[in-house]
Amino acid sequence: MSDNDGESESVRKRLTERLRRDLGELVEGALNDAKTTDILLNADGKLWLKRLGEPTRVIGEIKAWRALSAMKTLAGLLGKTIGAKEPILDGELPFGNERFAGQLPPIVSSPCFAIRKPAIAVFTLASYVALGIMTQEQCDAIKKAVCEHKNILVVGGTGSGKTTLINAIIKEMVDNDPNERIFIIEDTGEIQCSAVNSVQYHTTLEVDMTALLKTSLRMLPDRIIVGEVRGAEALDLLDSWNTGHDGGAGTLHANTPKSALYRLKSLITRNKHAPTEIEPLIAEAVHLIVHIKKTPEGRRVQGILEILGYENGEYLTRNL
Repeated sequence: MSDNDGESESVRKRLTERLRRDLGELVEGALNDAKTTDILLNADGKLWLKRLGEPTRVIGEIKAWRALSAMKTLAGLLGKTIGAKEPILDGELPFGNERFAGQLPPIVSSPCFAIRKPAIAVFTLASYVALGIMTQEQCDAIKKAVCEHKNILVVGGTGSGKTTLINAIIKEMVDNDPNERIFIIEDTGEIQCSAVNSVQYHTTLEVDMTALLKTSLRMLPDRIIVGEVRGAEALDLLDSWNTGHDGGAGTLHANTPKSALYRLKSLITRNKHAPTEIEPLIAEAVHLIVHIKKTPEGRRVQGILEILGYENGEYLTRNL
């Protein structure tokens, strides 16, 4: 290690400890709690905690100056800037790769942030059945799709459990064939994969998801997983699934399987290389859409839609 490397590591350690102090004991305690899923600071200074299986509740307050200091420290760790002209900060905390999203005035009246902790355990599809989240028939349909190298899209709203379900599907992929080479592409590290031969890519300000998708194709992947499809990279993902890299999976914000098809088309149109006819491409590349929803009774797989093709201006589908 060079002197510069040692100095950089020393600076990083100091900033990490400063961030820990800035966030305070309430946040640190919540981060160390295995059942914590989300920590939320509102503009009024109230700090909210979401624990697994429990309603969100207020656990205390954080002064605006302290929240501002924490966000500036984190920005320094991430090599970013935050202030009135750049009031949004996204990244990962240095403690356990927790996802952080924060905002400053003028877009909010006072500093706000949301911290999302990665899942502490990967559920199996069988456990989804045991917990009543999905039926045995739905479980069998997903397992069959994994075995047949079908491409699976998990859709739902914010907080519906899309990433956790993708983790379970990836576990099924690994159990089905432990030797497959799995590539995972996401903005922040939320997806968990136990495959012995896997690579995880994270986007940066300079390297977007489209670039990562293109470079992954040169790395001999057996399956390509995308954490969340949210932009023009949708076309590159479907192209990769259609050109010898099937058996992939991804998540998409949509309220129903049918609306997912419309949203996917909308995202593809943002790409300057989008084909004239988009629906046939979607029908060829996406085989299964799994819809998960957060209900008063808990998360539930509301339905699974199989895409059979596209003819005469309509998708050919079947509810499983």
